Amino acid sequence: CGAEALVGAGTVLDPADVEAVAAAGGRLIVTPNAGAAVVRAAKDRGLYAVPGFATPTEGLAMIEAGADAVKLFPAEANPPPVVKAMRAVFPPDLPVLAVGSITPEKIPGYWTAGARGFGLGGSLYRPGDDAATVAGRVPAFREAVATAKAVET
Repeated sequence: CGAEALVGAGTVLDPADVEAVAAAGGRLIVTPNAGAAVVRAAKDRGLYAVPGFATPTEGLAMIEAGADAVKLFPAEANPPPVVKAMRAVFPPDLPVLAVGSITPEKIPGYWTAGARGFGLGGSLYRPGDDAATVAGRVPAFREAVATAKAVET
């Protein structure tokens, strides 16, 4: 964990929503899809853009649109060998984030394939969970990332 957080909005589908996020002080735009208009709107306002993609064609189109990182979604439809193949055609410094059904057990495979971040939803939080329950799940994710990083070096 760092000393800074990038705050913004997710599931942004319309360029007009980018303006609302920027006006509210947000600095991050995340989309579930390969929406070039949203990426361009985010970059025009100096925001960090993380569009979703599911194929190499979509990922490359988002890179061309100016994406700062790309979100592989849904990750469960693209297992680590597919991610590794996609990484081969993406710029080496482009962060690829795996999102969708990510569990601690899946992190090492995606990390080895080239993912450098993860979106955690239902495997971390479920409706009705209290803060202590969610906090109790965090160590397994941290350990999985630490283990994956250690294997890499």
